[in-house]
Amino acid sequence: MNSKSKNTQKIKVAISGCGKISKNHFDAILSLNSDFKLVAGCDVNKEIIDGIEKKYKIKTYSQFEDMISSENLDLVAICTPSGLHPLQTKLASKNKINVITEKPMAINLSDGIEMVESCKNYSTKLFVVKQLRLNPTMQFLKRAISENRFGKIYLAQTNVFWTRPQSYYDENGGWRGTRDMDGGALMNQASHYVDLMYWMLGPVSKLTAFAKTHRNIEMEDTAVLNMELASGAIAGLSVTMLTYPKNLESSITILGEKGSVRIGGVSANEVQSWQFDEKKDYDDIVKNPDKNIHGISSTGHESYYKNVANVLNGTEAPISDGNEGLKSLQILDAAYKSIKNKSIQDIIIKDYD
Repeated sequence: MNSKSKNTQKIKVAISGCGKISKNHFDAILSLNSDFKLVAGCDVNKEIIDGIEKKYKIKTYSQFEDMISSENLDLVAICTPSGLHPLQTKLASKNKINVITEKPMAINLSDGIEMVESCKNYSTKLFVVKQLRLNPTMQFLKRAISENRFGKIYLAQTNVFWTRPQSYYDENGGWRGTRDMDGGALMNQASHYVDLMYWMLGPVSKLTAFAKTHRNIEMEDTAVLNMELASGAIAGLSVTMLTYPKNLESSITILGEKGSVRIGGVSANEVQSWQFDEKKDYDDIVKNPDKNIHGISSTGHESYYKNVANVLNGTEAPISDGNEGLKSLQILDAAYKSIKNKSIQDIIIKDYD
């Protein structure tokens, strides 16, 4: 399928990396069977591949290169460890295959830029999964900000207080928490929340970050990121994987002259405060929702895949393409420079499309 032309045929898709996160991709693809045809899966773990082949009745591969050269694919979903995303994206684009990649799109900014450039050079599409943008609560919060309901925003704070025991980092060959394959708590677990802060509140102008490592891993398991936004607001993000004894909170709080909002709970799935000077018709929906409207689930992936199908069929703009994925990666890149150099980093968010 030509990524630039409208086409009503099913999009032939394969999944690379069939671990935990891939289930959301399999479920989304199968639920959208009028748009997609699942044709193959790839993983280096034979036990996983055998299970995928039996469950989904698809062709399986142990090598990514074999899969993309053997199958006539329109799209490949990359769910492998983050350090493999750049190589697999570039290989796919050279084979004229569009790419959807899990977060983070890359562990370092230069690799992310190469991914965008490769897809541009070979006229393929690059999608970076940012499914939390599709969470209904986040959509309403974004709307409230766009409508200037807060007035001047003074402060925004995001917390990610989860737990990942040493056994989590040690399993599956011990690639988690490594510098080359996974990154730390900021790059991995907090990357969606860095994206949400940028998406809602706009560019960061300067930042400083601090990090500590307590688990037996190469990268940080705890970090604090303080930012000055281009709008003049101040924002902070605190993340740790050391919360005892289990995941405690992921939250977003925004405080302004005419409004205060806190979205909390374990998975940013509870509206704990929604107060504005002026009432809007959707306030009651947000504060007294159907039980299924809030929360983060695999349905976020389904909605994201629907957008991908519409983009490839020429009827919609992408929710988050490679260039958009680079926005949060630029913030994370500056954060790690701040940690390394113990310095305040000035940032100008660039477009690479």
